[in-house]
Amino acid sequence: MTRRIHARIPGASVYMVGGAVRDGLLGLPVQDHDWVVIGATPERMVQNGYLPVGKDFPVFLHPETHEEHALARTERKTARGYKGFAVYSTPDVTLEQDLARRDLTINAIALDEHGALVDPYHGRRDVEQKVLRHVTEAFAEDPVRILRVARFAARFSDFTVAPETLELMSQMVHNGEVDHLVAERVWQELSRGLMENRPSRMFEVLRACGALARILPEVHALWGVPQRAESHPEVDTGEHLMLVLDMAARLQAPLTVRYACLCHDLGKATTPPEDLPRHPGHEQRSVDLLRPMSARLRVPTHCRELAEVVAREHGVIHGALSLSAEDTVLLLERCDAFRQPKRFEEVLLACECDFRGRLGLEDLVYHQAPYLVHALHELQKLDEGAIALAAQQQWQHLSRSKALSNDHPSIGSYIRATLHRQRVKTIG
Repeated sequence: MTRRIHARIPGASVYMVGGAVRDGLLGLPVQDHDWVVIGATPERMVQNGYLPVGKDFPVFLHPETHEEHALARTERKTARGYKGFAVYSTPDVTLEQDLARRDLTINAIALDEHGALVDPYHGRRDVEQKVLRHVTEAFAEDPVRILRVARFAARFSDFTVAPETLELMSQMVHNGEVDHLVAERVWQELSRGLMENRPSRMFEVLRACGALARILPEVHALWGVPQRAESHPEVDTGEHLMLVLDMAARLQAPLTVRYACLCHDLGKATTPPEDLPRHPGHEQRSVDLLRPMSARLRVPTHCRELAEVVAREHGVIHGALSLSAEDTVLLLERCDAFRQPKRFEEVLLACECDFRGRLGLEDLVYHQAPYLVHALHELQKLDEGAIALAAQQQWQHLSRSKALSNDHPSIGSYIRATLHRQRVKTIG
């Protein structure tokens, strides 16, 4: 894994760092390259054609490749939270000092311009032994690193978290450092972790260190809640959720679907004990819980809206094959499938993940999805414009005949009712 570095900065040294070096050692494709510059000043970077872009610390874009080059720096904790740092960046900061501030040893390896590794914290050893280990005790100063370790566990699912790192993460939770995470950073790391190859591991690590209960208490509450073994062989609702998330990864679902999977059963944590292991009404309770959770995390609207539909309707969709024509049309209308057919396909994918995210049932065929897609396609063949026009004319006649009465419907409700009746007739 060699790549010649053209520094173009007299008197300075440039090293490739971070994920590019790590992924190169793992034999994985390298998407982006990050560089650290030793022995330079911001003025010298600009003089050599680099474009300054950093807000919180000196970062520059290479004049030709546009790859990020950061001046070597150290950081000193000054306050709670991930922004509570004073940054020190001068030409006398060494490469080893810069690498020491990084989160994990596997991310604290550098490559010089001749292709030689600089590895003062034994990151290559941890790559080979597949261990996620913190570099120094300074790890505890930034709560975002708890989320990053959990995300890396989801990406590199065959890596283990070093016991001393997990213990340090637990101390950070106990000391309240994790409570100072801001919503934007939580969602950034959560959304990235959901998109990894095995998202369940992110939640397993967060749960193991105690952070899940503080960051996502609605999700944490699902562990220990039983379900009926005949439909859920895994029994535990939290374990079911992990199977669902990993099924979403297996089916290469987009983020909208994966977030919907995360939220679809939240209401089961609030089922009255006397109803267990059944969960009547958990669908609406899930909606009621995911709304404030989504607001707290500032989840994008398209993710939140899909999650609400899935939480509310997944039980009905699972039983779609036995629905009447009337109930099928009502379901499609509640899901807004006629206006948003692509989103409805994502709703069905999330339901498939739920259906197949059960112990030993992962390879079942989800017949409900093609059935509902076919029903929607048949209904989309209707000339709804002509039906609406005819309904409008009928409403005008009705309105005139009942001009002295107050009980005739509005034109909008009359047209909707007419369309609904024609849809039911089409698939009935």
